[in-house]
Amino acid sequence: MILVTGVSGSLGGLILDGLSGLDDVQAVGGTRSGDGTTQRRVDFDDPASLPQSFEGVDVLVFVSAGYAEDDVVFARHGAVVDAAAAAGVRNVIYTSLAGSGDLMSIALAHRWTESRLAAAPFDATVLRNGLYADLPISLAAAGAESAASSGVFAAALGDGRISVVAREDLADVAVTVAAEVQRDLDAGGPSRHAGKTYELEGVASIGGHDIAEALTTALGRTVEYRTVSLGDTRQALAGSSLEPYQIAHTLSLFANAGAGFLEAQHSDLTSLLRTEPRPVHDLLVKAVAP
Repeated sequence: MILVTGVSGSLGGLILDGLSGLDDVQAVGGTRSGDGTTQRRVDFDDPASLPQSFEGVDVLVFVSAGYAEDDVVFARHGAVVDAAAAAGVRNVIYTSLAGSGDLMSIALAHRWTESRLAAAPFDATVLRNGLYADLPISLAAAGAESAASSGVFAAALGDGRISVVAREDLADVAVTVAAEVQRDLDAGGPSRHAGKTYELEGVASIGGHDIAEALTTALGRTVEYRTVSLGDTRQALAGSSLEPYQIAHTLSLFANAGAGFLEAQHSDLTSLLRTEPRPVHDLLVKAVAP
């Protein structure tokens, strides 16, 4: 049996939906509350409950529980690894961060988790997910009103570009890998994916000028891109609803993009997808269209 954590979130929900459509594997979801019937209770902040939550699970699709300070994520992820070992899970598939993001502040918790998984008594498969196409889409949406009045889209991206990938493509890869792991285990195992790390970088990249072009198309007026400083961005974010750690992660992302580190050089995405990757430039234009 396959258990997918975090199915109330977008990625986990897509993965569970994909697995549920397959006739030859059994998949269940896990959420913080659970309902005891269609979803198991999987609360990373209640470590004592996790071994029972993972009972009878062969393959655990461990969707990262980020969105917290690093020490909180360490505690959550460490609890999952310990509980999976105690419950006899045979293979854990972890959704990590792509290699191009190694210098981003969010990378620390992912690499720490990968290290814990490598030392665990079960097999592990790491899906190093690229940054979501939602990122440039959200930047475009946030800047649309200002661009409509000023003709300028401003962001702290410098001249850098970011390799991004549709969340649905990442979910499709996770479904393929999880189903193949379960089939391999059913056939006597171990899985062909055991011990593997896959770089799922986007095959297309987007920069500030691309976002300005998409806004030009959507707004029906010329929009130019202008870069802004990290200092000005920090001041703007300080007045937002973001938590301090979220501001730090956001600035880290912009700094890495401006330095040119977020454009991928290699990706395993196309070798694991059964279709062509979704065109992220089209997703961007469609998202900002009136």
